[in-house]
Amino acid sequence: MILTVKKDCDRNELQRLMNQLEKKGLELNFSEGANYIVLGLVGDTTALDVDWLKSFTCVKEVTRVQAPYKKANRLFHPEDSVIDVSGVKVGGQEKIVVIGGPCSVEGEEMICDIAQQVKDAGGVMLRGGAYKPRTSPYAFQGMGTEGILAMVKAREKTGLPIVSELMSADKIDEFVEHVDLIQVGARNMQNFDLLKALGKIDKPVLLKRGLANTIEEWIMAAEYIMAGGNKNVILCERGIRTFEKYTRNTLDLSVVPIIKERTHLPIIIDPSHATGDWKLVEAMSLAAIAAGADGLIIEVHACPECAWSDGAQSLKPAKFASLIEKGRAIAKVIGREL
Repeated sequence: MILTVKKDCDRNELQRLMNQLEKKGLELNFSEGANYIVLGLVGDTTALDVDWLKSFTCVKEVTRVQAPYKKANRLFHPEDSVIDVSGVKVGGQEKIVVIGGPCSVEGEEMICDIAQQVKDAGGVMLRGGAYKPRTSPYAFQGMGTEGILAMVKAREKTGLPIVSELMSADKIDEFVEHVDLIQVGARNMQNFDLLKALGKIDKPVLLKRGLANTIEEWIMAAEYIMAGGNKNVILCERGIRTFEKYTRNTLDLSVVPIIKERTHLPIIIDPSHATGDWKLVEAMSLAAIAAGADGLIIEVHACPECAWSDGAQSLKPAKFASLIEKGRAIAKVIGREL
């Protein structure tokens, strides 16, 4: 349930109302905007009498929420959430962020070199896989802790915050210590024990959409993290599995305005995993910017043909830099910066 409260209301009356609602076992989400105050009521609101709520002069409007997600719902939080990733702001209406780096960390020298090239091109965060979920058990599974520490070295040299995928709850302490933005991959989107564990930490989480999950299931996965107390969630669309064979996945750019309408969370697009083809990455990146995405996460490798994983979808640094330059022109058209 949402209560819209008059901005110039009697604050003592508002506090009395809030105290009575809390006594009824409800959790209150308080959000103060330019014109109104919004109270989001989380819990069993079925027994609440709407007429009783409207008897308070401070209450302008009462709205029952049908969507199963509350914490992520824009009705509860009308202002865009801006997530701070070690100084890099993700979300809002101004800046679009670009994250770049290899699918897999292949060593300290390699990741440091790519990190510098990503930064020089205009990227603001470094991505890299240290623990790799692979379809085949015989494929390269990542360098593990050694890969994480190599990324830490790259951060020390470039200042770029690092993004890497967490696969299991037993590695959370390592990621909290070393990683700036913890990624939950598509295959783990509904790993509810992992999501609950991430809800107990105060670290930004990048939540990718599952291979064949609906938008509501995706938002509900974010709700698991937020319900645990961690509000720092960024959504990531990376393509879904359909019958189409011309691309690795099908990039669903319609989710950008849908997520913006229904939630207050930032959304970034992963055109690399969505298309599986470096030749398609630039076009889909520019389309994502035009659609209103808050950022891009793109695979970059100096020698894609030698990459230990996903070379076919990786951009060379010069192509990555060119993409960013074109992206700036698109961003300017829609009143944003990149």
